[in-house]
Amino acid sequence: MLHGRRPGAAVPVRGIAALCCWALLLVVLLPVLILQSLDARFGAALALQCVVVVHTGAALARVLTDVRARLIALGFWLFSYVWLGLAPLAMLATDAYPRGFVVDANTAFLTTAVVEAGLLAYSAGSAVASWRSSRTSVVLEPVLARRLSPGRVLLLCGLALLLAVALIPGQGGLSAFFLSRQAANEAAAQAAPAASADRAMAAWALSVPAFWALVGLVHVPRFTAGDRTLRGLRWLLLPLLIAVNVVVNNPISQPRFWAGTVLLALAFSASWLRGPRAFRVGAAAVAAVVLVVFPYSDYFRYDKREPVRVVSLAEQFTSNGDYDAFQQIETGVDYVHTHGFTPTAALGPPLFFVPRAVWPGKPDDAGILLARHAGYTFENLSAPLWIETYMWAGFPSVIAVFGLIGAVGRRIDDLRHRLRRRPGTLAALLVPAFGFYQLVLLRGSLMAIVGPLALLVCVPLLITRKPGRRTLPPSAADPAGAPASSAPRTDLPLPTGGART
Repeated sequence: MLHGRRPGAAVPVRGIAALCCWALLLVVLLPVLILQSLDARFGAALALQCVVVVHTGAALARVLTDVRARLIALGFWLFSYVWLGLAPLAMLATDAYPRGFVVDANTAFLTTAVVEAGLLAYSAGSAVASWRSSRTSVVLEPVLARRLSPGRVLLLCGLALLLAVALIPGQGGLSAFFLSRQAANEAAAQAAPAASADRAMAAWALSVPAFWALVGLVHVPRFTAGDRTLRGLRWLLLPLLIAVNVVVNNPISQPRFWAGTVLLALAFSASWLRGPRAFRVGAAAVAAVVLVVFPYSDYFRYDKREPVRVVSLAEQFTSNGDYDAFQQIETGVDYVHTHGFTPTAALGPPLFFVPRAVWPGKPDDAGILLARHAGYTFENLSAPLWIETYMWAGFPSVIAVFGLIGAVGRRIDDLRHRLRRRPGTLAALLVPAFGFYQLVLLRGSLMAIVGPLALLVCVPLLITRKPGRRTLPPSAADPAGAPASSAPRTDLPLPTGGART
């Protein structure tokens, strides 16, 4: 028996009825609804795609009924089910795609095989990590157990406000943040490449620190006998940071994936959504929003806004460029067939900060390569992680990368569950943000998002510090879903230099 488990406490068990209901909806009803509305043309690629739908739907059903809150798994399987499960099912059934580049049946079959190979590797990596969940992670656990430092959080708040004052005028003033993304893209296209890159860097330097300053300020532990100065500064800075985030992280001028990450990270980092039951409700709501609301959330993308026209999911998947992930993978497979593998491209994302003047042979953005190969005039396109890794070295690199992602993701989810009763930890704050930012990471391309991703991860590391006491060993962890102790607990105050009360 595990130490820390109360005598007579029942081990939580996954609800079989709930699992069956979710599996019926995701694996049977939604795919049948999509195929029924189309004049399906069956072939080998569509048959293999049905396997992908079953795999992703069953995995997502398991996450939605799990006895633990698995945010990393939720982000991965939600993207895989919608963008690489249902959307390709509609495309392959009708041979209709949102963009103009169309491949032959053999390339479509190979594309589906690449997707399923990545999914199988991810599942295998996650399974291996779950078998080792009883062991302490010497790398991840000390990092995720770091706690917010009040002084550092206040410094970040001040820095975020200073950046807002200094950079917002250079971005065109407050009004520029409430223009459509179409207007912003046109302005960027007219600017010089260096000026456009500087503008993008300045935008992320505004968005990410402001987001983490707000999250840190909200979740700095509240102390019974705390610091009067800290409490006063919290109430002074909170409305200012909310206002800054409304400006720099609003869904009108910011990409929907990033605006969604900000909102969902704020919600799922709240203490009332950390428990398994609340997580299941919240995860189901997120899945419903992604399926039903997301296709219409580009209302503010264009200057000329037409009335919203509600269409079927099948029509959305085959006509909306937001669901081009599978088609981009097809384009990449065709690119490899023409140009071969490029192992050196794997050096681009980790060395993104090296300027091209220093590294003339620096790999190009994979999304741009695919756009040029397809003959598109618009080059700001996605390159899903499946095709980026396939372009490096084929199936071996896909299997290696996704197996590693699955193992690390499962370990992070397990550690967040273990640390869920500790307020202000990095596990409580960073895991929700990364879990939903995964949708951007998986959609790609890596060269376009690795810079913002590094900023998203490094900022919370800088505002946290090592815990004052050793983290709990696995044997002392509470069982999944066990109720919290009813004994009151008072946190010791952390001084910030103010007057004591």
